[in-house]
Amino acid sequence: MIHSIKPMSVMPFIILGLFGLYTLELGVVGILPLIVERFHVTVAQAGLLMSLFAIIVAIFGPFLVLVFSRYDRKKVLIGALLCFSVCSVFSAYAPNYGTLMALRVLPALLHPVFFSAAFAAAISLYPKERATHATTVAFIGTTLGLVFGVPLTAWLAGRFSYEVSILFCAVATLLAGLGLLFRLPRQHTSPETFGSQLSILRKPAVWLAIVATVLVFMTKFSVYSYAAEYLKSQTGMDNQTISIMLVLFGVGGVLGNLFAGRMLANNLVKTALLFPILLSFAYLILYAFGSASVSSMIVIVFVWGAIHTSGMVITQMWLTTAAPEAHSFATSLYVSAANGGIAIGSWVGGLFITAYGLPGTIWCGLVFALLSFIVLAAKAALYGGGSDRIGSGVVQAG
Repeated sequence: MIHSIKPMSVMPFIILGLFGLYTLELGVVGILPLIVERFHVTVAQAGLLMSLFAIIVAIFGPFLVLVFSRYDRKKVLIGALLCFSVCSVFSAYAPNYGTLMALRVLPALLHPVFFSAAFAAAISLYPKERATHATTVAFIGTTLGLVFGVPLTAWLAGRFSYEVSILFCAVATLLAGLGLLFRLPRQHTSPETFGSQLSILRKPAVWLAIVATVLVFMTKFSVYSYAAEYLKSQTGMDNQTISIMLVLFGVGGVLGNLFAGRMLANNLVKTALLFPILLSFAYLILYAFGSASVSSMIVIVFVWGAIHTSGMVITQMWLTTAAPEAHSFATSLYVSAANGGIAIGSWVGGLFITAYGLPGTIWCGLVFALLSFIVLAAKAALYGGGSDRIGSGVVQAG
């Protein structure tokens, strides 16, 4: 590892790359009406632009991370960012819907490759005992992309044009690539054999961590996927107020991730077990006290966002510490599990809404929270959390 390079001279570009990636993946949600109008497709067809992306990530992620683990990590990161940028440029001027869809495939395939390499590179910049801090800082980019990518893309399209909203992703990923080209030190990796990395799949603790990750993301997105509609129908807020609330949700998420990182550094098991309990309380408070009162909703949504978003760094650390000998491959398993949880959670949340109305999404979240707590507790009881204090439990990447 090379510690002569100051981490914060590199981390902004890793953060920017992750932000650009998640804005590329989710930004289409914010311009869905424009896509429908521009390419003369149905809303359901336009929605496939995101669902297909997530499915590709979930299915092919671990295999592709294994393949690319044999190449220089710096080259992989820069190459992936260049690909994201080029595909975004072509997407901005795609002549038809089929071309636009095809241009989503390669970024989706490289998504888990970039994600795993980015976090491994971030960890390599810090001393071993600060691995959790490195992960938490890198997650800022993921959080910003997840929460602000959609409204920012929508604003750019409304203020300027459809093309500008997509070219924004191209600029962000290109700048991140250039920054890593000049600032990221060479990543001296010793690639492990496929067999040694795949061997972690023989560990029951890893499978329990994967199941827990799926359930946690189902808990999160069975509710969050319908956040805007819930706020509109159950509290009577108008669209402008809802937009402000979602921004506050994101601000809470950034701060929540940072706080969760501190908690993880002290005790992984307690932090992981506390997460579904706290998120359940957030759902109950939203259900019981959600109203048109902006002052009270600011607090409720902010706290909800802080707890919701902290689940990302918690589940990643929970899974990767179960297999510290294959950190990047374990991270790819996390990406696949998370995407699977998002897809299933959103679908099942919709079923609960159909059966019980919009409040059903809260009950759905509570059911999955209970299930996730049970699986987290089972793994903690049987195998521990990998390490009570994170740092020693994470393999030094690089």
